[in-house]
Parts: sequence; structure tokens; C-alpha cells
Amino acid sequence: MQPRKTVQTIGIISRPRRSNLVVVVPPLLKWLEAHGIQSIIDEETASSLPDGSKGQTRERVADASQLLLVLGGDGTMLAAARLAAPRGIPILPINMGSLGFLTGFTLEELHPALDDTLEGRFSLSERVMISVELDRAGKVIDNQRVLNEVVINKGALARMIEPELTIDGDFVCRYRADGLIVASPTGSTAYSLSAGGPIVHPTVESFVITPICPHTLSDRPLVIRDSSSVELKLSGNTESVFMTLDGQRGIPLQPTDLVRISRAKEPLKLIQPPKKSYFEILRSKLKWGEA
Repeated sequence: MQPRKTVQTIGIISRPRRSNLVVVVPPLLKWLEAHGIQSIIDEETASSLPDGSKGQTRERVADASQLLLVLGGDGTMLAAARLAAPRGIPILPINMGSLGFLTGFTLEELHPALDDTLEGRFSLSERVMISVELDRAGKVIDNQRVLNEVVINKGALARMIEPELTIDGDFVCRYRADGLIVASPTGSTAYSLSAGGPIVHPTVESFVITPICPHTLSDRPLVIRDSSSVELKLSGNTESVFMTLDGQRGIPLQPTDLVRISRAKEPLKLIQPPKKSYFEILRSKLKWGEA
């Protein structure tokens, strides 16, 4: 990261409708101005200001910024990651949600974290992003980047689905399950964990493939190298089946669809508290060792 003199513009992305933004944002903007930093705010952040200021779209905020300051929980962080990673912009995450695996700084640490970041006193973690292509009838109709996971899952009232998994051209398995998760190490503590998958350290170059409520109990989570090419397609019943990206976007799938998953070229640059280890965050969030 650059020292203070080269960081001139910070973009601010906030969790929508967060009540305490009105208390946090105005003094934050004054602090940045006093330190010679230009701020660009998104529309959610602007809605918290009493003067009726208008914000920019998140895409424009990311385009114009050298650093993204994220005020929110993991959901806000996931949305910001999809903007920041392909642009090579670091993210400074401030937790204003409940759990916050990805947002390692507390609200009380906001200004000290900004000071440390601008002076270069911080720890930078590069997190693998997942590249997802949706191929329909031989044509790529969607191409996305996600931080946590890609999920193939059934609708609420649909029957069990049968996704077929291929890795590097080798057929692996035809599952009968409620769904299938392909997660990054960062995403291993999200949906995959709740479905029985392992926790994987962010530096381990891997993907975790976790079936959701499999019909065959021997269908267990699988850990593979993230240099692998993963393909998913549907067989059997394909009614009410969706591809869900980071839990925030759902795309209905058709019988001929092919989902290709690989490691994205650009990692996410995530600023973390220099004195908090990954395992300390796990202990805190998962309540390890507590009675």
C-alpha cells in the first residue's frame, strides 16, 4: 500500500438503511477533508446525510477511488469485493453488521484504522476470487466474479436436483441433493460451513465443493486445487433450479446450461487489523472455547 501522500481519493460504500450511518458518516467526511483526502460516496451513504447530498453509483465510486472504505457487514463487503478486485483497489472494511467474518475492524477502530492505512501500517491479505461463466447452448451469456461461493440449488418447493460435477475434464459425481456449493477459502466460513464443509485458511490455494443435504450420506465435501477447472451441469429434474452468486444474485438455470468455475486472475486486496490473526477472528466469531 502507498503512504499517505499518494492516496488522494477514498470511496465510501455503505450498507443500505443502516440507522447509525447518520451518526458515523458526517464526522467521517470532515475527518477525511481535514486530512486532505477527497471522498466519493455511494447513494446509500448519501441517503444518511441531512443535507440531501446525492451519491454516485457504486461502479462510479470504484472507478474514481484508490481505496474503498466499506461500512457494513459481510453482505456489503461481498458486493464491494466484486467491484474492487478487478480494479485492483484495496478495501478497508468496518464492521457495522452482526457476524462480520470479512469486516475485521470495529466501528470504534474506524479513525485509527484510516490513520494506519494511510501511513502504510497495516496487514494486506490477498483473497482468491472465483470466476463464473454460464454457457447456454454453446454461448457464454453471463460472466461474474464472486468472493465467497457459487451455489446450484433448488427452489423452495422443488424436488431434489441432480448436478453433475466435472473437474479438469474428469467426471467426478452425479449428486442427488438440495444443491451444490463451490466455495473459495474465504467462503469456507459462509454457506459451505453451515452445510458441513471444512474451514480452510485463506492462504490455502483451494476450492471447497460441498453438497447440500445429499441423498447419499457418503457424498462428502471435497477440497481441490484452485488451479482446477470445475464444470457443473444438470441432469434429471431441472425445474426451479438456480445459480446463486455470493447469496446476492440468483439466475434461473435451463436444462442445457453449463456452469464453468475457475480461479479469477485478480485477487481481492483486503486490509486487516495488523494485530488480529485469522485464528483470533475465528475464535471471536465462532465462540471457540466458550462454555
